[in-house]
Amino acid sequence: VTPFSYQLFLPLLPQVASGVLTPQSVALSLRRSERYRTRIIPGGAIGVDLRAKVCVIRTINGETVDEPYDYIVLAPGSVTRTFDIPGLTDHAFGMKSLAEAAYLRDHVISQLDLADASHDPAERASRLQFVVVGGGYAGTETAACLQRLTHAAVRRYPRLDPALIKWHLIDIAPKLMPELGEHLGRSAQEILTRRGIEISLGVSIAKAGAEEVTFTDGRVVPTRTLIWTAGVVASPLIATLGAETVRGRLAVTAEMSLPGHDGVFALGDAAAVPDEAKGDGAVCPPTAQHALRQGRHVAENVIATLRGLPRRPYVHRDLGLVVDLGGTDAVSKPLGVELHGLAAQAVARGYHWSALRTGVAKTRVMTNWLLNAVAGDDFVRTGFQAHKPGNLRDFEYLDAYLTPEQVRAHVAEAGRAAR
Repeated sequence: VTPFSYQLFLPLLPQVASGVLTPQSVALSLRRSERYRTRIIPGGAIGVDLRAKVCVIRTINGETVDEPYDYIVLAPGSVTRTFDIPGLTDHAFGMKSLAEAAYLRDHVISQLDLADASHDPAERASRLQFVVVGGGYAGTETAACLQRLTHAAVRRYPRLDPALIKWHLIDIAPKLMPELGEHLGRSAQEILTRRGIEISLGVSIAKAGAEEVTFTDGRVVPTRTLIWTAGVVASPLIATLGAETVRGRLAVTAEMSLPGHDGVFALGDAAAVPDEAKGDGAVCPPTAQHALRQGRHVAENVIATLRGLPRRPYVHRDLGLVVDLGGTDAVSKPLGVELHGLAAQAVARGYHWSALRTGVAKTRVMTNWLLNAVAGDDFVRTGFQAHKPGNLRDFEYLDAYLTPEQVRAHVAEAGRAAR
């Protein structure tokens, strides 16, 4: 059950937004597999009745269907975490989907076009300021990649003063990407600062408007671009189960099965999978590295269950961390070894490239990287701006999900109608 018949490789999404990679490069078709024998229902699960063993699905044409199951694997991922900040969902852009990345690229280039055409200095200044909220991997890489795009593009706009283009990266945490450690985190911050990105830590958004953003420290920044990447929360689908959760993520065993419910498995951002390597009640963080490994592991455990064999707990070995800051800038920590510059870039891109599932995807990504290195960036808008603004509210579809009571009532009603 999926609204899109592809696997999205999220770590490379900032490079789609900046135009280094084409959208189809990071969207791996589920139908290209040589062993493809799966029926794909084009839609999203909006509720699960664990007692009746029924998954409620809303298809992409709006029809609601019930799909009974013997075994179910829940991997609905996560949605952007927002807070009760006035104007946030109406005016901020997200970076969780392919559509958002493509739309954001169009939006950023359109701001350059509109600033170049404007005769109003105030309007021009507001269109050339960009604010990214979230100092984790997604926010940092998004700010870094898009800043490179605007820096390269401004050469094609002789009427624009490059000094007017300003990027702000803010986060409420006291450190940028604390998972990297003190040294690498500081190194990444120095790289971004050297490139002109203004970093503000211990700061968030107090209010968002169509033409300005107010920071919690009182500053008001005139801008038409607010990008929100301040974390994720489990998909609202998990709340429809009425099962135990850990900070919103479904509480599962180390074998990724749901206690007390036969045939129910969960993984990825939506599941609180115990981190056996760390112990002490730790759970695996919501990262692509874990989700990819857990997907393979769940498949093995489902097969073991069908064959009456014991299931194995998920245990991982941390391969390290990689952060691609665009161009030749990167920091990485493979197997605990700290790297900077080209060496770090080679490790970061090598890791992402090897994680792609198909040869077609690997060829596309490598070709895009080589072409970008030789020919540079292009600044073509694809036309998404012809439609209404695509903000967080438009891309998340949070109002589609049912409550646990609605799920049970719907399944009961469908059962009576069938009789």
